[in-house]
Amino acid sequence: MKQVVVHPEYCLGCMQCMTACAIAHSQTHSLFYAVLEDPVPKSRIHVGAGLFGEGFPNRCRHCDPAPCMTACLSGAISRIPETNTVYIDPDKCINCASCSMVCPFGVIRYHKDISAISGKITAVKCDNCHERQIQGQIPACVEACKSNALTFEEPSEAMKRKTNKTACTMSSETMKIPAASGFDLLNAVKKVQAEIKTC
Repeated sequence: MKQVVVHPEYCLGCMQCMTACAIAHSQTHSLFYAVLEDPVPKSRIHVGAGLFGEGFPNRCRHCDPAPCMTACLSGAISRIPETNTVYIDPDKCINCASCSMVCPFGVIRYHKDISAISGKITAVKCDNCHERQIQGQIPACVEACKSNALTFEEPSEAMKRKTNKTACTMSSETMKIPAASGFDLLNAVKKVQAEIKTC
């Protein structure tokens, strides 16, 4: 089953995924009109900064078993088998924060959302763009990511590719191939900038 796979080494920190996520979960699905909505739509993916200022897209991993589902006192969290999505029912959520306390990735937020009754603050997290997937689309964050830091694929394929890449770096022939890439250069610049700031 395809899932959103995060490749942090490719993240540029542009936050286009956050914008696309917020728009996908808005009433109008339009950037220009979404900012005027009440409540203002918020992203369910969060880009943080690493040690050297590099971006890291943090989102729900839809764990199996999911600690948030086990901790939910009201039974508001369940799994949608068709997309393997851990889903929060805003009508059942009692805003107790038990789910966020056990989430190992810190991706559950609390705010007003269009999926809840008017004015209710509820637990909100990635829903794997379930509605978009039903329409045959890929999750909005993946569609917006142009650096391939987010991909929508079988996790086994992503792991196989990573294994092959690691195997290539261990090969004695690798030393003969220049390994420079735009991302290596970008991260090197960010590392130097971070070192200058600490001096």
